[in-house]
This record gives sequence, structure tokens and C-alpha cells, in this order.
Amino acid sequence: MNGIKKHNLHIYNSLTRKKERFEPLRSSSVGMYVCGPTVYGDPHLGHARPYTTFDVLFRYLVYLGYKVRYVRNITDVGHLVNDADEGADKIAQKAKLEQLEPMEVVQRYTNSFHDAMRMLNNLPPSIEPSAAGHIPEQIKMVQEILDAGLGYITQGSVYFDVSKYAQGHDYGQLSGKVLEDLIASADRDETPRSLEGQDEKRSPADFAIWKKALPEHIMRWESPWSDGFPGWHLECSAMSRKYLGFPFDIHGGGMDLLFPHHECEIAQAQAATGTSPVKYWMHNNMITLDGKKMGKSYGNGINLHQFFTGDHPLLEQAYSPMTVRFYILTAHYRSTLDFGNEALKAAHKAYQRLMNAQDLLQTLSASKNQNNWDLAAWEKNCFDVLDDDLNTAQLIALLFEGAKQANLLKEGKIGMDHSQLERFKAIYNTLLTDILGLRAEEGSHESDHVLEGVMDLVLALRHDAKLAKDWATADKIRNRLTEMRIKVMDGKDGSRWEKGD
Repeated sequence: MNGIKKHNLHIYNSLTRKKERFEPLRSSSVGMYVCGPTVYGDPHLGHARPYTTFDVLFRYLVYLGYKVRYVRNITDVGHLVNDADEGADKIAQKAKLEQLEPMEVVQRYTNSFHDAMRMLNNLPPSIEPSAAGHIPEQIKMVQEILDAGLGYITQGSVYFDVSKYAQGHDYGQLSGKVLEDLIASADRDETPRSLEGQDEKRSPADFAIWKKALPEHIMRWESPWSDGFPGWHLECSAMSRKYLGFPFDIHGGGMDLLFPHHECEIAQAQAATGTSPVKYWMHNNMITLDGKKMGKSYGNGINLHQFFTGDHPLLEQAYSPMTVRFYILTAHYRSTLDFGNEALKAAHKAYQRLMNAQDLLQTLSASKNQNNWDLAAWEKNCFDVLDDDLNTAQLIALLFEGAKQANLLKEGKIGMDHSQLERFKAIYNTLLTDILGLRAEEGSHESDHVLEGVMDLVLALRHDAKLAKDWATADKIRNRLTEMRIKVMDGKDGSRWEKGD
């Protein structure tokens, strides 16, 4: 393939439930869609994980040489409370609570989301369409579903006929759900929420693709069926189709979206176009906090800005955006990830070790000492684990091995010629910064520069004390530095120092 680096990337496809070799539909370009946030509140850890995961995938695909169109939507209409077909729109509800126009709520929390993504060093998508900006496309898709005989109109609302669709298609192919079980479960559930709007549906498994707006509903648009708004599942189908076309390569999102949202996306696309919309479905697993599910109702709903400032009673301190990003990447994206103060503190120290090694590498020079480390094997292992379903956890472990070798090189215990050293620097930087997206924390270089000056002075004073045989003062300086986690190493060429873990 022209301009594409040789690779063996395999990704776990939720549709087939196995790892598959990544072969894009078009040889040198990739279309990727990731479900974006519903912007009615500040972004939280549940947003950080999928967008960091798919940011790394985006970065890696670009590194491999693909032209990637990455689409991530903004949900600003149609997402009802409890993800149901009845009830209040989440954004309209927030607007009433805060006495704002709905689009003021959208703008406020879209800005907040973008700020958090920038702080996490997540690259912006190629296109970021909004649901409210694509009402005509959604109305067109509703009509196509009706024309295919797989939708029906009830009192101005339009519903997708799941039972009729299932006669000719595999509804449940993504989630493994069985339609009969879904219907039976809904029939047994007699809570008020389950009964909302059921009189309009032919089956409890059916879902709204257009809802007639109640008189008090603020956000509404004209359609052939009623003044109303699109169903939540419809927007991603309409916008991915517009900007990527069906089929496209990768659709990503959290595991909580697998059903019903993504299952419904498949059904809508099949009904409207006769085409299966996506080749590879990817889902990241969930996040817990100290072993408990996160959420406002559990009293542990912490947004990202609170993590970054430490402004929450469950947080013992602030955790930088790079610490949060690093910790997310220490687990495979398909495994659960538990956040807690001790784990985040350890992640910060580990992150600093990798960044310190990156800085150290830039200061090293070629050596004539025998090189007893296989750089080529290390590099191959790094890309092998990335190709194995984006295993960032194993990649980070290999980067620690690289950091260890950098320190051995500094100590003269291994050697590298100029070409090997330059290759080592380039690969380490590519993996750490270009692909994993880890960068020095803001202000860290300035503070390091000040620290270097202070340490030069301290070590000079200690050197003078040793020359004067004032061993008590020399030892006092060293011991005090050790308490501050600064390691002093004496050698024949003088003393060196480094920040400890």
C-alpha cells in the first residue's frame, strides 16, 4: 500500500467477538466514528476513557500512514432522561434548571468538554457534527425507514418496527440479545418507567426514530409527521452516513452503548440503505471508583475538572491531566479500570519516570562501549503489542524497559553508536508522545530548569564541604536530599542527581 507502514494491527471486533486483522475498506484511508458526549454537564471520567482510547487509535493509524477521517458527534437534542423514548430531554431539563436557553447549555458544556479534551491532550476529530445541525438528514432517514416498511406512525411519532425487521435481519447480532427475551423482560417489568409510552408502540422492543413534541418541549422541528425531534439512536446513523458513507471502517464507543444504541444504529442503517454500516465495532470497558460504579446517585460522581483541581471530598489531592491519561492507558481498553487515590498517586510517579527518561535520552551521547541490549527486538516488541488490539498496558511496560536502558546508558553500563542512539531516541519519543499522547505537564520544564540551577548550587556546596573534610555537612546535605526523593550519586567525575519515584 502506497505510503502505509508495514504492520499487523489486529483489533477486537465486538460484532464477530474475536480479534481480526485490520484491513480498511479503502487501501490508504480510514473512516472512524466515535459516539460523542451529550452536553448537559461537565465531562467526567466516563468521557475520558473512550476519547483517550480512540485518540490513541487515531494517532496510531495516522502514524502508520493512513489518511484518517475521525468523526465524533455532539449530542445536543433527543437524548431523553434514562435513555428512554419518553420523558424530558436532558439538555432542555438542564436549561430549565439553570434558567438558560437550551443552546446556552449546549455551548457551555461543549466548551467544557473541549477544554477537558485539550488538557488530556486528545487530538480534535476531523469533523464534529451536532445532532441539531443535521435534522434534515435525520428526517430523510426516517422517511427511508418508513418507505422500507420497517417503521410506523403513531400519534405523530415514528417508531422502528423491531419485530418486522427481525424477520429478515439479525437484530441482536452485536449485543447477543434475543428479541423474544427482550419482549418477555419488558412484559414482566411493571415499573412506571417501563410503561411510559408503551401504548404508542406495537412492541416494547420498538424504539422511537421521531418523537412528537409535547407542548412544553422547547426543542422541536417541523417534519412530515409532527413538530418534534429525532430519536437519540438516529443521529449517529445519519451523521456517520453523511461524512463517512456506508459501510465505513471503525465505530467506537463505551460498552454501555453496545445495547441498545449501537444495535439500533445497525438496524436503522440496514433498514434505510440495505447495508451493514460498519466493518469493525470497538468498545471500551467501564470505569469504577474504589471498586464502585461511578455516578451522581452513588455520591462519587467526580468530573474531570475536579480531578484536575482536587476539588472533591473523595480526592486527597489534585491529579494532573497527564496523570489521568497515563492511568487510563495502563489498563487494556477492554478491561475494567478502577480509579482511586493510591492508584493515581502511583500513576503520577510512574508517568514522571517515563518523562524523566525521555528528557535523559536527549542529553546522552554515543558510546564505544559494547551494546548488550537488543534495540531492534525492543522496538519490534513495542509495535507488536500495539498491533495486538492496541495493548497500551504492555507498551507502557516496554517503555519502562526502555527507561531502564537509558539509565544504564547514562551510567556507562551499555553503549550505543550514534545511529543506534538516534534510533532509540526517535522510537521512544514516537511511542510516548506521538502515539500514547503523553507530554510534559504544563510548567514542568520551567520548574525543572529552576530545580537544576538550585541543585547545581547545592552539589557545589556539598563538594566544598567534602574538600574541607566537613563530612557532617556533606552527609547532612545528601540525607536531606534523599528525604526529598532526590538521589545523589557520587562518581569519579563528580556528583550527579536525579529525581526519585
